[in-house]
Amino acid sequence: MSENATAGGASDITVVHLMRHGEVHNPDGILYGRRSGYHLSELGRQMADRVAEHLAGRDITRVVASPLERAQETAAPIAKTHGLELVTDERLIEAGNVFEGKTFGVGDGALRKPGNWKHLTNPFRPSWGEPYIEQVVRMMAALDAAKDAARGHEAVCVSHQLPIWIVRSFVEKRRLWHDPRRRQCTLASLTTFTYQGDRIVSVGYSEPALDLVPAHLRAGAKPVKGKAKAFGA
Repeated sequence: MSENATAGGASDITVVHLMRHGEVHNPDGILYGRRSGYHLSELGRQMADRVAEHLAGRDITRVVASPLERAQETAAPIAKTHGLELVTDERLIEAGNVFEGKTFGVGDGALRKPGNWKHLTNPFRPSWGEPYIEQVVRMMAALDAAKDAARGHEAVCVSHQLPIWIVRSFVEKRRLWHDPRRRQCTLASLTTFTYQGDRIVSVGYSEPALDLVPAHLRAGAKPVKGKAKAFGA
Protein backbone atom coordinates (compact mmCIF):
# COMPACT_ATOMS: atom_id res chain seq x y z
CA MET A 1 0.00 0.00 0.00
CA SER A 2 1.36 3.44 -0.94
CA GLU A 3 2.23 6.14 1.59
CA ASN A 4 -0.91 8.11 0.72
CA ALA A 5 -3.26 5.20 0.31
CA THR A 6 -4.94 5.21 3.70
CA ALA A 7 -7.55 7.96 3.29
CA GLY A 8 -8.01 9.83 6.53
CA GLY A 9 -4.92 8.25 8.10
CA ALA A 10 -1.83 9.92 9.48
CA SER A 11 0.01 9.68 6.14
CA ASP A 12 -2.88 11.06 4.06
CA ILE A 13 -1.60 14.59 3.50
CA THR A 14 -3.22 16.89 0.95
CA VAL A 15 -2.24 20.50 0.32
CA VAL A 16 -4.59 23.15 -1.09
CA HIS A 17 -3.08 26.50 -2.09
CA LEU A 18 -5.67 29.27 -2.12
CA MET A 19 -4.22 31.92 -4.42
CA ARG A 20 -5.27 35.51 -4.92
CA HIS A 21 -5.26 36.67 -8.55
CA GLY A 22 -2.70 39.11 -9.97
CA GLU A 23 -3.03 42.84 -10.60
CA VAL A 24 -6.03 43.91 -12.70
CA HIS A 25 -6.16 46.59 -15.42
CA ASN A 26 -8.48 49.13 -13.77
CA PRO A 27 -7.45 52.69 -14.74
CA ASP A 28 -10.71 54.22 -13.46
CA GLY A 29 -10.36 52.79 -9.97
CA ILE A 30 -13.74 51.04 -10.05
CA LEU A 31 -14.74 48.58 -7.35
CA TYR A 32 -15.38 45.91 -9.97
CA GLY A 33 -16.46 43.08 -7.68
CA ARG A 34 -18.21 40.37 -9.67
CA ARG A 35 -18.41 42.39 -12.89
CA SER A 36 -17.08 40.78 -16.03
CA GLY A 37 -14.63 42.42 -18.37
CA TYR A 38 -11.82 43.09 -15.88
CA HIS A 39 -8.64 41.35 -16.99
CA LEU A 40 -5.12 41.09 -15.63
CA SER A 41 -2.77 43.94 -16.43
CA GLU A 42 0.60 43.17 -17.99
CA LEU A 43 2.06 43.25 -14.48
CA GLY A 44 -0.68 40.90 -13.32
CA ARG A 45 0.27 38.41 -16.03
CA GLN A 46 3.88 38.59 -14.88
CA MET A 47 2.69 37.80 -11.36
CA ALA A 48 0.73 34.79 -12.61
CA ASP A 49 3.75 33.51 -14.51
CA ARG A 50 5.98 34.00 -11.48
CA VAL A 51 3.72 31.91 -9.26
CA ALA A 52 3.45 29.23 -11.95
CA GLU A 53 7.27 29.03 -11.96
CA HIS A 54 7.30 28.92 -8.16
CA LEU A 55 4.87 25.97 -8.14
CA ALA A 56 6.39 24.14 -11.12
CA GLY A 57 8.10 21.52 -8.97
CA ARG A 58 5.11 20.87 -6.71
CA ASP A 59 2.89 17.78 -6.90
CA ILE A 60 -0.14 19.68 -8.20
CA THR A 61 -2.93 17.55 -9.70
CA ARG A 62 -5.84 20.00 -9.61
CA VAL A 63 -6.14 23.67 -10.64
CA VAL A 64 -9.41 25.49 -9.98
CA ALA A 65 -10.46 29.13 -10.38
CA SER A 66 -13.27 31.57 -9.77
CA PRO A 67 -15.29 32.21 -12.96
CA LEU A 68 -14.12 35.84 -13.14
CA GLU A 69 -11.59 36.65 -15.87
CA ARG A 70 -8.82 37.82 -13.55
CA ALA A 71 -8.88 34.54 -11.65
CA GLN A 72 -9.06 32.41 -14.78
CA GLU A 73 -6.12 34.27 -16.32
CA THR A 74 -4.08 33.89 -13.13
CA ALA A 75 -4.74 30.15 -12.94
CA ALA A 76 -4.06 29.42 -16.63
CA PRO A 77 -0.21 29.38 -16.47
CA ILE A 78 -0.29 27.07 -13.45
CA ALA A 79 -2.60 24.62 -15.19
CA LYS A 80 -0.46 24.77 -18.34
CA THR A 81 2.77 24.14 -16.43
CA HIS A 82 1.33 20.96 -14.94
CA GLY A 83 -0.53 19.82 -18.06
CA LEU A 84 -3.90 20.07 -16.34
CA GLU A 85 -7.36 21.21 -17.36
CA LEU A 86 -8.44 24.40 -15.61
CA VAL A 87 -11.61 23.77 -13.62
CA THR A 88 -14.09 26.53 -12.73
CA ASP A 89 -15.77 26.63 -9.33
CA GLU A 90 -18.45 29.30 -8.81
CA ARG A 91 -17.94 29.08 -5.05
CA LEU A 92 -14.54 30.80 -5.38
CA ILE A 93 -16.08 34.00 -6.75
CA GLU A 94 -15.54 37.46 -5.27
CA ALA A 95 -17.80 38.59 -2.42
CA GLY A 96 -20.94 40.44 -3.40
CA ASN A 97 -20.86 44.20 -2.69
CA VAL A 98 -23.52 46.92 -3.14
CA PHE A 99 -20.81 49.43 -4.13
CA GLU A 100 -19.80 47.35 -7.14
CA GLY A 101 -19.34 49.51 -10.23
CA LYS A 102 -18.56 52.64 -8.20
CA THR A 103 -15.37 54.30 -7.03
CA PHE A 104 -14.86 53.68 -3.33
CA GLY A 105 -11.39 54.62 -2.24
CA VAL A 106 -9.29 56.94 -0.15
CA GLY A 107 -10.28 60.59 -0.57
CA ASP A 108 -13.21 60.07 -2.97
CA GLY A 109 -15.85 61.16 -0.44
CA ALA A 110 -17.85 57.93 -0.60
CA LEU A 111 -18.30 57.78 3.18
CA ARG A 112 -19.73 61.31 3.25
CA LYS A 113 -22.55 60.58 0.81
CA PRO A 114 -25.89 60.14 2.66
CA GLY A 115 -27.08 57.64 0.07
CA ASN A 116 -24.33 55.25 1.14
CA TRP A 117 -25.00 55.41 4.88
CA LYS A 118 -27.79 52.82 4.87
CA HIS A 119 -25.27 50.26 3.61
CA LEU A 120 -22.76 51.01 6.37
CA THR A 121 -24.86 50.30 9.45
CA ASN A 122 -23.46 46.89 10.42
CA PRO A 123 -19.77 46.13 9.83
CA PHE A 124 -20.11 42.79 11.62
CA ARG A 125 -22.38 41.18 8.98
CA PRO A 126 -21.39 43.23 6.81
CA SER A 127 -24.40 45.34 5.76
CA TRP A 128 -22.81 46.40 2.43
CA GLY A 129 -22.34 42.97 0.95
CA GLU A 130 -22.39 39.19 1.14
CA PRO A 131 -22.49 38.05 4.79
CA TYR A 132 -19.18 36.77 6.07
CA ILE A 133 -20.64 33.47 7.20
CA GLU A 134 -21.98 32.81 3.69
CA GLN A 135 -18.49 33.37 2.32
CA VAL A 136 -17.14 30.87 4.85
CA VAL A 137 -19.67 28.21 3.85
CA ARG A 138 -19.00 28.41 0.12
CA MET A 139 -15.24 28.78 0.42
CA MET A 140 -14.93 25.83 2.80
CA ALA A 141 -16.99 23.76 0.36
CA ALA A 142 -14.69 24.77 -2.51
CA LEU A 143 -11.58 23.91 -0.47
CA ASP A 144 -13.02 20.54 0.51
CA ALA A 145 -13.88 19.76 -3.11
CA ALA A 146 -10.33 20.59 -4.22
CA LYS A 147 -8.91 18.51 -1.37
CA ASP A 148 -11.04 15.52 -2.34
CA ALA A 149 -10.08 15.82 -6.02
CA ALA A 150 -6.35 16.07 -5.23
CA ARG A 151 -6.24 13.74 -2.23
CA GLY A 152 -2.67 12.79 -1.40
CA HIS A 153 -1.34 15.52 -3.72
CA GLU A 154 -1.73 19.29 -4.08
CA ALA A 155 -4.34 21.62 -5.55
CA VAL A 156 -4.40 25.32 -6.43
CA CYS A 157 -7.60 27.37 -6.15
CA VAL A 158 -7.53 30.96 -7.47
CA SER A 159 -9.94 33.33 -5.77
CA HIS A 160 -10.16 36.87 -4.40
CA GLN A 161 -8.85 38.78 -1.41
CA LEU A 162 -11.90 39.05 0.86
CA PRO A 163 -13.16 35.44 0.55
CA ILE A 164 -9.61 34.15 1.05
CA TRP A 165 -9.07 36.25 4.15
CA ILE A 166 -12.48 35.36 5.59
CA VAL A 167 -12.04 31.61 5.22
CA ARG A 168 -8.52 31.81 6.64
CA SER A 169 -9.84 33.82 9.61
CA PHE A 170 -12.50 31.18 10.18
CA VAL A 171 -10.01 28.31 10.08
CA GLU A 172 -7.64 30.16 12.41
CA LYS A 173 -10.56 30.93 14.76
CA ARG A 174 -10.39 34.71 14.44
CA ARG A 175 -13.38 37.02 14.33
CA LEU A 176 -14.66 37.55 10.78
CA TRP A 177 -15.18 41.32 10.96
CA HIS A 178 -11.89 43.14 10.55
CA ASP A 179 -9.96 46.16 9.29
CA PRO A 180 -9.48 45.63 5.53
CA ARG A 181 -6.07 47.31 5.75
CA ARG A 182 -4.81 44.45 7.90
CA ARG A 183 -5.63 41.58 5.56
CA GLN A 184 -2.56 39.45 4.87
CA CYS A 185 -3.48 38.59 1.30
CA THR A 186 -1.31 40.42 -1.21
CA LEU A 187 -1.81 40.11 -4.96
CA ALA A 188 -0.71 36.68 -6.27
CA SER A 189 -0.13 35.42 -2.73
CA LEU A 190 -0.66 31.83 -1.58
CA THR A 191 -2.62 30.92 1.54
CA THR A 192 -1.85 27.24 1.98
CA PHE A 193 -4.05 24.76 3.84
CA THR A 194 -2.54 21.40 4.75
CA TYR A 195 -4.99 18.57 5.40
CA GLN A 196 -4.38 15.34 7.25
CA GLY A 197 -7.21 13.22 5.98
CA ASP A 198 -10.17 15.60 6.04
CA ARG A 199 -8.86 17.85 8.80
CA ILE A 200 -6.90 21.06 8.30
CA VAL A 201 -3.76 20.80 10.42
CA SER A 202 -1.89 23.93 9.37
CA VAL A 203 -2.22 27.18 7.44
CA GLY A 204 0.71 28.88 5.72
CA TYR A 205 1.19 32.07 3.76
CA SER A 206 3.71 33.08 1.08
CA GLU A 207 4.21 35.80 -1.52
CA PRO A 208 6.17 34.38 -4.48
CA ALA A 209 5.65 37.53 -6.57
CA LEU A 210 6.10 40.14 -3.83
CA ASP A 211 8.84 42.03 -5.69
CA LEU A 212 6.33 42.67 -8.51
CA VAL A 213 3.63 44.07 -6.23
CA PRO A 214 3.51 47.90 -6.00
CA ALA A 215 4.24 49.07 -2.46
CA HIS A 216 0.79 50.61 -1.92
CA LEU A 217 -0.88 47.28 -2.75
CA ARG A 218 1.10 45.14 -0.32
CA ALA A 219 -0.43 43.70 2.84
CA GLY A 220 -0.56 46.28 5.59
CA ALA A 221 0.31 49.23 3.34
CA LYS A 222 -1.21 52.56 4.29
CA PRO A 223 -3.80 53.88 1.78
CA VAL A 224 -2.47 56.54 -0.55
CA LYS A 225 -4.82 59.21 -1.86
CA GLY A 226 -5.19 58.96 -5.61
CA LYS A 227 -4.07 55.33 -5.75
CA ALA A 228 -6.65 52.56 -5.79
CA LYS A 229 -5.94 49.78 -3.33
CA ALA A 230 -7.02 46.60 -5.10
CA PHE A 231 -10.57 47.63 -5.95
CA GLY A 232 -12.92 44.65 -6.04
CA ALA A 233 -9.95 42.42 -5.43
